[in-house]
Amino acid sequence: MTATTSMRAWAWPRTLGSRLFVILLAGLVVAYALSFAVLFSERYMSAREVMLGTLETDVSTAIAILDRLPADERPQWLPRLNRGNYQYILGPGLPGVPEMTQRGKDIAARISEASGGRFPVTVESIPGDGKQLQAHLTLSDGSTLTIDVHPRMTPIAQWLPYVLVVQLLLLIVCCWFAVRLSIRPLVALADAADALNPNAQTPPLDENGPTELARAAHAFNAMRQRIARFVEERVQILAAISHDLQTPITRMKLRAELAEDSEEKRKLLNDLAEIETLVREGLAYARSAHGDGEKPSRIDVGSFVESLVYDYQDTGKPVTLEQHAAGAIVTRPHALRRVLTNLTDNAIKFGGAAEMDVRRDGDAVVIEVRDRGPGIPEDKLEAVLQPFVRLENSRSRETGGTGLGLAIAQQLAEAAGGGLTLRNREGGGLVAQVRLGQVG
Repeated sequence: MTATTSMRAWAWPRTLGSRLFVILLAGLVVAYALSFAVLFSERYMSAREVMLGTLETDVSTAIAILDRLPADERPQWLPRLNRGNYQYILGPGLPGVPEMTQRGKDIAARISEASGGRFPVTVESIPGDGKQLQAHLTLSDGSTLTIDVHPRMTPIAQWLPYVLVVQLLLLIVCCWFAVRLSIRPLVALADAADALNPNAQTPPLDENGPTELARAAHAFNAMRQRIARFVEERVQILAAISHDLQTPITRMKLRAELAEDSEEKRKLLNDLAEIETLVREGLAYARSAHGDGEKPSRIDVGSFVESLVYDYQDTGKPVTLEQHAAGAIVTRPHALRRVLTNLTDNAIKFGGAAEMDVRRDGDAVVIEVRDRGPGIPEDKLEAVLQPFVRLENSRSRETGGTGLGLAIAQQLAEAAGGGLTLRNREGGGLVAQVRLGQVG
């Protein structure tokens, strides 16, 4: 039972488009086959009636002629009386078995009607292919007459199979087009949902088309606007709180400086410094949501990263450029510099040194910042990109981090027209990868 169920699950297409295509095509093919079967059956019955009617008329005439002719003249008339699907034989014919089917009864009845009931008729089936029948009767002078019958359908036109194939292909094309037309808006909606980013200016979903699809697209666009407003309000609240906290923190620091030197004073100043750092980073995170309002411009990304590495090297920091690929790209330079600075500072802080790499990947450019630090647990690689998330290891509170550095880097990377991903490095360490848009 389990094997049968799994086989059925495997055989059934997984995508909605494939399932709709199979269902529509199967329904149309079955309907087409039924129509063809009805047409073929009606054709068969019509041809059968025509054959029996023709047989009755011809046999009536032929029996009347042969019954009145002298026995020695009858062989001369046989070629004139024979037809394509039945011939006349003077004699008992071939040995056979009684034909008990409805077809044999119909042929016997028609021949009896043709003879006016004056000549008893028996019908036998000749062994072989099962399609040859012989009707036996005795003429007025006692001579035996055999009618050799080969029932056959009216031949089918040679062009008919080609027409059937063309019709089947037309059904397949129409099904494919109908399914593609139905699925395309769903695919566009799924792509828009995947690309949903309240902080990025992306074009709205097209609201043209059938009423239902236009309504769904309008609802999605309205939902995206509500999410963007919600996020913007929260960011503004965070920015306002962070900004307003700077003044009382400054006053508290001034008052602490006026106090007498003591261990409590030192601890208070350290706490205030930590709060100030947290507020400053919170304000930076709020501003990074929109890239500080910076306008995009075209830069040479290779030279840009190279100058950043030289700045670190001039200050004695262990930063190296492993691979350098030139290429013009449209981005926000200040936001990109802040991203790379955050990632490089983290690499130096937790790994002792930073290695940078710039390469082209198709129509995109990839910038990697690598270190040989402790890395990040696999199940926390995505979580650390969220604000105020810190790990319980060397990348923790004791290092003075606020949990906003990577979150700010991710926000600014998106504002710069790219994205930030993290992965652990083989042999130990972390790789922070920034992937930017199309290279000019």
